[in-house]
Amino acid sequence: MNRSILIVICDFLLVSLIAFSNLDSLSPGRSNSKLEVSIDRKPAPANDMVGALKMALEDERQTREKLSAELSDTRESMRMRETQLAERDARLRESQENLQRTEVQARQLQEERTALEKQIAAAQKNLQSLQSDLSASVTTAKLSNEQLAAMEADLQRRRLEAEALRQRLAELEKSHNNVLTAKQQLDTKTQVAEAEKRLTQEQLQAMKSEVQTARAEKAQLQASTTKLAEGVSALAENSTALTKEIRENRPLAANSIFNEFSTNRVATEFSSTRSGVFGREVKKKREAQTLLVSDASETYAIYHVADTPLSLWPPGTDWESLTGFVVRGATSFSISQIAFLAQDPRVVVVPVGTNAARLLGSKVYKIAPDPFKFAEAVLVGANEGYYGECKFQIDPSTPEYVKMDRGLFRGLFGKFNPSRGDLVMSKTGELLGIMVNNDYCAVLRKVTPGFVIECGDNLRAQKAGHIVDQLGAQLQGMPVRLQ
Repeated sequence: MNRSILIVICDFLLVSLIAFSNLDSLSPGRSNSKLEVSIDRKPAPANDMVGALKMALEDERQTREKLSAELSDTRESMRMRETQLAERDARLRESQENLQRTEVQARQLQEERTALEKQIAAAQKNLQSLQSDLSASVTTAKLSNEQLAAMEADLQRRRLEAEALRQRLAELEKSHNNVLTAKQQLDTKTQVAEAEKRLTQEQLQAMKSEVQTARAEKAQLQASTTKLAEGVSALAENSTALTKEIRENRPLAANSIFNEFSTNRVATEFSSTRSGVFGREVKKKREAQTLLVSDASETYAIYHVADTPLSLWPPGTDWESLTGFVVRGATSFSISQIAFLAQDPRVVVVPVGTNAARLLGSKVYKIAPDPFKFAEAVLVGANEGYYGECKFQIDPSTPEYVKMDRGLFRGLFGKFNPSRGDLVMSKTGELLGIMVNNDYCAVLRKVTPGFVIECGDNLRAQKAGHIVDQLGAQLQGMPVRLQ
């Protein structure tokens, strides 16, 4: 209870007690006039007290209403602050979880990089060792060849000496019958000559053995040199393969990927006509930027259906003609047909062919063989000119699509608002897929055309409107999150 009200009540009770005590103190013999005066004067303080009490009660009510309003505002403010704190705590927890995942991935990448560097260092060290051994072997082989040449020259010289000795022995034998007197001398000379002959033959045999040994060592050295050269070649091939593997698995910067796309993109212009109300001709044009992609069997230009005059939402427009041109620089060629992919009807491809691609001079991108090698991809706004890095999530229920995590998108250039038709590139610079809506990307593994529409003036004969209706029904049958 308010203190002012309590004071007023106490004053009122005190005045009432005083008034009652004055009535009891009056004697019976007093005149009526005095009694009347006393009675007339007593109600006045009571009325003033009641009025004061009412005013105090009114003030108390207003004060309570004011306090109630302030209490309601305070409670509402507390609820809003609690909600903000809860949201801030949730964002903080999510940021901490993302930071932990990023740190784990960074550690894994660092470990893989360290292991690869060690393998490269070991391979280089082995290569240097083999090269040193090869140099030493070549030097030894040269020395052995020189020694062999010297030994062969010495052997030839000794052969000549032996031939001279044989000739001398023949001359001595011829003159044996004619010189009887010198028989003893001739016998002595013959014995000496025979001794020299035996010695020469022994030396000749020894030289032959040395030559055979040298030839065997030379053959063994040549075999070792050949084996060593083969080892060096194998090591060089392994080093080249390892370098190629490292280059293929090395992620490229988003700036490099976008710069390459800007250099190699091609422009496309579609135009369609139909009859409108009162026979008026209705025309519709679309312009788009894209790239050339190959699935190892054919080369295509790839688009979202929104980049063409066609629409998959029913009812399908029954166009009469459809034409288009692919242009790069001063080179252009007309589009003969467009095809809707069986994987997703919103993805449209235009067959270009190898010869036309070579004339355009644009790079033909390959489809990423391992689209999930990296946890991030590079989104390129082909028509808007923006690009940036973005994480994506794999959903087992939709294996042909990945969900792009827009909350973790890092735009690098331009005002970025990822939307359908954006091209998604892998970190190695290959085409991963195309955005079919603002959240999901259709992952291309192989270009498999479904319905095909021939360009020209005969779209009514092809029942293009009916084809578009069927494709629209196929799209409506897909999960809502993919539409």
